[in-house]
Amino acid sequence: MNIAPEELHTLGNLDLLTLPKTAFLCSRNYPGYIEHPTCLWAVEQRTNSHCVLSGFHSLLEQTVFRYLLQGEQQPIVYALGRGMRTNMGLEYEAELAADRLLFLTPFEEELTTITQETADIRNLLIAELADQFFIPYMAAGGNLERLFLSGALDGKPIFTLDLAENEPLFRAGAELYQPEGLLGGPTIYSMSA
Repeated sequence: MNIAPEELHTLGNLDLLTLPKTAFLCSRNYPGYIEHPTCLWAVEQRTNSHCVLSGFHSLLEQTVFRYLLQGEQQPIVYALGRGMRTNMGLEYEAELAADRLLFLTPFEEELTTITQETADIRNLLIAELADQFFIPYMAAGGNLERLFLSGALDGKPIFTLDLAENEPLFRAGAELYQPEGLLGGPTIYSMSA
């Protein structure tokens, strides 16, 4: 895709683009039992102030976004699938003033709704900007699987949950995400439906 930062419409701290970024992507329709391990992942990101990049579009992505906003030092890059709203600066004034939030979009302000095409472009932008990915769930035939099959994530580390649905990710070399335990080592986490 190769969009230069100066070609993007931005609001917030552009220096966040220089940080290592983990893209958080999850299919819109997901099994409820992935919420707990995904929230553990979000806790780790916030505890360690790791920069999270996402379109924050699915319900679970929105939940994680609201949680990450509560971290005083949490850097967040929010990629929009539409143009920038004029009131965004007011809505997120504290986070923007703290230089820990960046909104970006390749779309003009006049584009006010997300379409399949704009969502695809946003996802390609996320794939380009990310250093690694956390994908707790990828539904067959969805937008995320199309992005994955396009090769846009190739060569970058992917972490996921131990689900049969994520087998294509594992076959491509994805690693199993295991939350850190109290002593800093991985915790064995068992998924059950």
